[in-house]
Amino acid sequence: MVASEAHPWAKTGGLAEVAASLTDALGALGHAVTLVLPRYRMVSVEHTERLDAQISLGSRVLSVGFLEKRLSDRVTLVLVDVPELFDRDGIYGSATGDFPDNAIRYAVFSRAALEYPRLRQFRPSIIHAHDWQTGLVPVYQKMQLSSDPFVGGVPAVFTIHNLAFQGVFPAATLPAIGLGYEVLDVQGLEFWGNISYLKGGINFSERITTVSPGYAKEIVTPELGFGFEGVLARRSDDLVGILNGIDITRWTPTQDEFVSASFNADNFAGKREAKRALLSLVGLPVDAEAMARPLVGIISRLTDQKGFDLILGAAEELMALDATWVMLGSGERRYEEAWRALEAAHPDRVSTTIGFDERLAHTIEAGADMFLMPSRFEPCGLNQLYSLRYGTVPIVRATGGLNDTVEDVDLAPETGTGFKFIDYTPGALLRTVRRALTAFADAARWQAIARRGMAEDHSWDASARQYVKVYEAMLPSEP
Repeated sequence: MVASEAHPWAKTGGLAEVAASLTDALGALGHAVTLVLPRYRMVSVEHTERLDAQISLGSRVLSVGFLEKRLSDRVTLVLVDVPELFDRDGIYGSATGDFPDNAIRYAVFSRAALEYPRLRQFRPSIIHAHDWQTGLVPVYQKMQLSSDPFVGGVPAVFTIHNLAFQGVFPAATLPAIGLGYEVLDVQGLEFWGNISYLKGGINFSERITTVSPGYAKEIVTPELGFGFEGVLARRSDDLVGILNGIDITRWTPTQDEFVSASFNADNFAGKREAKRALLSLVGLPVDAEAMARPLVGIISRLTDQKGFDLILGAAEELMALDATWVMLGSGERRYEEAWRALEAAHPDRVSTTIGFDERLAHTIEAGADMFLMPSRFEPCGLNQLYSLRYGTVPIVRATGGLNDTVEDVDLAPETGTGFKFIDYTPGALLRTVRRALTAFADAARWQAIARRGMAEDHSWDASARQYVKVYEAMLPSEP
């Protein structure tokens, strides 16, 4: 399992959750898994064993260290240690932007990931790479190591977590990463005159997965294909959408280490106490009126993709509703400033926290009555799954994984778990929030909606079993 980030060692988003949780779930199912990550500056792991090797990349020979740590009987963590490339503040970049040598950094990481089994002299059954940062893993495997006894011919799976991030670099990068210009082809890495590591992962892997069935259908369309719809359509027989799961050991309302109140579908008293704790934590009123008012939670990157242009477009009308808003996130400055302005204008009804805070994230999921995710596109989404588990009713746009995991209450009164809208407009968002607030006024109906969401199984066990089916279909048949 090769990924550029994994919880708890390095994390910028959902990829880190998936890489770690899928690894653990596969291990729990009895499979031996080696998770390979870069050793960034912030990664600290004790009691490791070290192996050293040299790899050639273009005209360079680099010394690479591998730090091994057994995490369980079935799971091993391997950190690729190249200080000149990864011993920095930040993972992909700094406040000024992406690191200018990311093409080299993740080429070295990808090539090193293949060197580890060669060094240890073991042959994996499957190589599973994630997102553009590891897109060169199957490329190096096929172009340089096809006859290698340890990695040559091993089936490769490539998972697209977000097609919008494509790892595009100038074609002139090829000599520095040890690849010839023959890969500058539409069935290689070529992408509008440049090279794309993501495209390499797609074209050189035997199977391609993405993180929800809905997103697998969307990315072969011009609207959400981001220029890759053609290559993905060509590989459609090898493309499958598997919904992400969530780590139910960390995200569970009965024993959340960050939430003092415990509750479940049969006992909602703790849910009310979690709401009180959330209001208190963010400095909002906790009187009877505030407790009775619906509380809308938001945890997100503040970008257009996440629908913040819709929220801003409907901000005046949303703030006029009888609701409290708690927002945790960071991103584009205009959205950060807009939310600070909303807090300043409505200090008793709006809380804005710029940045990320693990405790606050868990407290929002536990204490909010509803959770807003109006994404323009959403490959899978995890927060709506956390929300369902915590009885926090999702309000989402019907796209990708959001559409797959939330059933609209008004369309399915007996089975619905949330509120959805289709049109990407401020008006559609506003109408859907109003629908949710109307439903909230009926306490019995609202608790029934919340309980249905809590009853669903979005654990990684179910998702991991689907990945195992993909792996098994790629293996040679028994004689």
